[in-house]
Amino acid sequence: MNKKQSLFHIAKRDTLPWYKAVLIRGGAIVLALIVCAIVTTLLTGENPIKVYSTILYGAFGTSRKSWVTFHNLAILLGISLAVTPAFKMRFWNIGAEGQITAGAIAASYFALYWVGKVPSAVLLLIMGAAGAVAGGIWALIPAFFKARWNTNETLFTLMMNYIIIGVVKWLQGGPWEAPPSGSQMIAQFAGNAKLPSVLGVHCGWIIVLVLTVLMFIYMRYTKHGYEIAVIGDSSNTARYAGMNVGRIMMRTMFLSGSISGLVGFIIVSGAN
Repeated sequence: MNKKQSLFHIAKRDTLPWYKAVLIRGGAIVLALIVCAIVTTLLTGENPIKVYSTILYGAFGTSRKSWVTFHNLAILLGISLAVTPAFKMRFWNIGAEGQITAGAIAASYFALYWVGKVPSAVLLLIMGAAGAVAGGIWALIPAFFKARWNTNETLFTLMMNYIIIGVVKWLQGGPWEAPPSGSQMIAQFAGNAKLPSVLGVHCGWIIVLVLTVLMFIYMRYTKHGYEIAVIGDSSNTARYAGMNVGRIMMRTMFLSGSISGLVGFIIVSGAN
């Protein structure tokens, strides 16, 4: 008796040549634009070409709009880099917002209380390092619980966001509140605690581009990147191969949180 075959069969595809990968992604983008154009026309009656033109003008129509677009692009790219190693390991880090906030808090402390004590370049380096460490520690907490007691990382990292947001609210109305009393605002940073601009945009975009290259090298060509890929495919296989899954998990989450914390530093010292 022949076993009934399913209508659809999903199998992992072998590595594609680069040009095929580009064609597939390009085709997907074009198809998405066509489908959105059809839906837009049916629902609104608007000319989709006009709609797309308006979107492009809203993003790049003036120098100010272009600045905002590239600023947002740098931040979003930084966040995507932060969650990449964790997601590759199938550790669902939903707490990037909290890790960014933790890094922003740490960077803000030095921006508020170390101004004038060290040169601007040194202050910015300290702020960046503090943001990275704080974000890494905030991500390490759920990673430790996952490695030790196999807790649900999705819920744990998500709830950590609300905790750190509460800390910000306490700082706004408490020890970091700017005059007058009751303002519920943290004071603006001094000029030497802000990232300098390059080509009209704060230089955080350069930091993010450097991180992009480093992350590619880390994930593709290092032992740590290989271990992350193996755990992502099968944690049991990784254990059988002698890998310390718990330690690798915590190390990877610290890296993920550190990049998020660095993004937090970029936000408070460059974007906002």
